[in-house]
Amino acid sequence: MTNIEIKNMATRAVKSCKDGIGSVYFVACGGSLGALYPAKSLIERESCDLRVGWLTSAEFVQATPRGVDSRAVVMVVSHQGNTPETVQAARIAQELGAYVVGLSYAQEPALARHCHELASYSFGEGRNTAEEKLMRALRFAAELLAQTEGWAAMPAFDAAVADIDAIVKRAVRLVEDPAAAFAQNFKDDRLIYTIGSGAGWGAAYMQSICILMEMQWIHSACISSGEFFHGPFEITEPQVPFMVQLSAGSTRPLDMRVVDFLSRYGGRYEVIDALELGLSQLDPSVVDYFNHSLYSQVYHVYNKKLATARNHALSTRRYMHKVDY
Repeated sequence: MTNIEIKNMATRAVKSCKDGIGSVYFVACGGSLGALYPAKSLIERESCDLRVGWLTSAEFVQATPRGVDSRAVVMVVSHQGNTPETVQAARIAQELGAYVVGLSYAQEPALARHCHELASYSFGEGRNTAEEKLMRALRFAAELLAQTEGWAAMPAFDAAVADIDAIVKRAVRLVEDPAAAFAQNFKDDRLIYTIGSGAGWGAAYMQSICILMEMQWIHSACISSGEFFHGPFEITEPQVPFMVQLSAGSTRPLDMRVVDFLSRYGGRYEVIDALELGLSQLDPSVVDYFNHSLYSQVYHVYNKKLATARNHALSTRRYMHKVDY
């Protein structure tokens, strides 16, 4: 699917809401939910008129927002297209009159039955960053904003989309050695916290719940940089491990404050600096929304090396798809 097709999909969504779009909801589970965070953040920050929601599929089903109606656009995402809660969420949204847009990597997903239209995305080694799930959702959000309210930063956004793949691929090469050192230094830890902020926070969330907890069975919690000093910093000790995202853009001062504190009172923390890894090339007006794309692929290098050092394959599971739940 091309950028033009995403634009056309947004156009159809706008036209479907005859009284104008009032709400946009991003709904998924796990990593797919995390990948929707930049899109949610863009509308939340840049829109004057659109209400936005970011919900787990299960919560959407059990506590459906009253704003889900004929003036709502709901984006649902499932990698295989058959996540039961997400399929059910799409059905409910459609029954309530919302325009439902789906994203799935699968070719013939069950999700399609309850979507007005379904888009695909790239996945796997060597993929183009601009064509992956996160960027498809982000592009859709940007197009909705541009078509409903206008968005002066759209040209800068387009330029960033054109540049992001090369930036990310270079960043992946740059972190090979730091990631190898991290794996050796943290392989025996049973707890690792992740910290992030702004539109890139979703990457820290995914690293915590999908990788450290799910794939490595390491205890973890994702902490907002803005909330670190309102409780969590009390657990800081020289031996407590952290992974800190030092983001590019408006919330970088929040991350820097955390790094400064850990440098004084902590001892074991890994800082991943998005500016040093290449996001300094992007326009400041849109750079916030590209932190997640960089972090998600940089984390992949860290995670492969950590899994090897721990002799714990990323595919290992105890419960997922093995027992009833």
